[in-house]
Amino acid sequence: MNQKFSLLSAAVLAAMLLAPASPAQASLPFFGKEEQQMPSLAPMLEQATPAVVYVSVAGSREVRQRMPEAFQYFFGQRGQGEMRREQPFRGLGSGVIIDAKKGYIVTNNHVVQDASEIQIRLKDGRTFTAKKLGSDPESDIALLQIEADNLVELPLADSDKLRVGDYAIAIGNPFGLEQTVTSGIISSLSRSGLNEGFEDFIQTDAAINSGNSGGALVNLRGELIGINTAILGPNGGNVGIGFAIPANMMKNLVEQIVEFGEIRRGSLGIRGNDVNSELTKALNLNVSRGAFVGEVLPDSAAAKSGLKSGDVIVSMNGNRIHSFNELRAKVATLGSGREAILGVLRDGKERDIKVVLQETTSGQVAATQLHPMLQGATLNNADKGVEVSSVEAESPAAQIGLRQGDIITGVNRQRVNNLAELRRLLEKRDGGVAALYIQRGNDQLYILIR
Repeated sequence: MNQKFSLLSAAVLAAMLLAPASPAQASLPFFGKEEQQMPSLAPMLEQATPAVVYVSVAGSREVRQRMPEAFQYFFGQRGQGEMRREQPFRGLGSGVIIDAKKGYIVTNNHVVQDASEIQIRLKDGRTFTAKKLGSDPESDIALLQIEADNLVELPLADSDKLRVGDYAIAIGNPFGLEQTVTSGIISSLSRSGLNEGFEDFIQTDAAINSGNSGGALVNLRGELIGINTAILGPNGGNVGIGFAIPANMMKNLVEQIVEFGEIRRGSLGIRGNDVNSELTKALNLNVSRGAFVGEVLPDSAAAKSGLKSGDVIVSMNGNRIHSFNELRAKVATLGSGREAILGVLRDGKERDIKVVLQETTSGQVAATQLHPMLQGATLNNADKGVEVSSVEAESPAAQIGLRQGDIITGVNRQRVNNLAELRRLLEKRDGGVAALYIQRGNDQLYILIR
């Protein structure tokens, strides 16, 4: 037994000595004399952990409860067996600084959803109030911003180059315990089916628990490879199965929020399913993974590019596609108007097809993110400005005169073409009054907000 242990130890040491040194490891001394140190991730983590922040939120959510029969009878609401009320909440999570100059912080949408107050605490103890610039519930990403000096950001890795077996380190605040670090490996890639959104998860056995949501998954160089988002375990506890949103997907979504103020979802316009053994046998395919095209929708991006039913999509922009869900997630989060090169297997031969993605219905933006007096309105980008798609009765937005169907085309005589421009103009006003120029049917009017 001792001999086997010695041989195993020698093998592990040899592997460590012979393995190519990463930048994080290059300066690390190894086992040996007393003056030498043990191998350690500490130097890398000393650089990376200041970029991971503690997120605390507060707000209120609508709670629905069944109304007792006696109450229904008493209040004359028989048959309306539901009561609605606002319930305050508080929550904790993690976030990652991705742009130190602009103060951009990425976290999960579910961490900050419905929050009216978002506080960010840095590793050095400083605390700031954050503003939510935008979010995407379907991919569970939110972008925050703080105004602060001397921030530290995490560089992004190319998450499409990850391999099963690569080392992964999770940094976050599980159960409110600040700056906790766990390590493991990449257990699987392109996981989906956890929820109903756009999923292309990295699976890792690095311990992820409640409160890690929105934190960083990094490689041995301290580069961000994913945003921790979910765990699979009883009662929210870690069982070695955690999931992270790939850094490339997050980057695409953040770029859309910054440029447009919303997510402009990409669409290919196909229906299909995964390539499996039955399909491979029936169609005599020479691949075992990919996205099978069962139908190409008329006038879609796929139809315009020349895709055909029966094609098998095996790659996108040079990266292998393993399933239809993976293709769906990558297309949706790449964004409309973007160009993609699809590797397509047709008649036993692989070819490249260039496609320009079209836009699907994108997520709406709550106007309270832009200005408190717009609370209760929901906004969408329109052809000639920003459309008010809904207004809650008796809300601040309704009280200042906004109506469903209004188009905001300007602020203080400056043209507004999209949500991003509306946000920038409202931020530049430095207090005082902002005059919203409104197109309402054939009428034009101003609405003032303070």
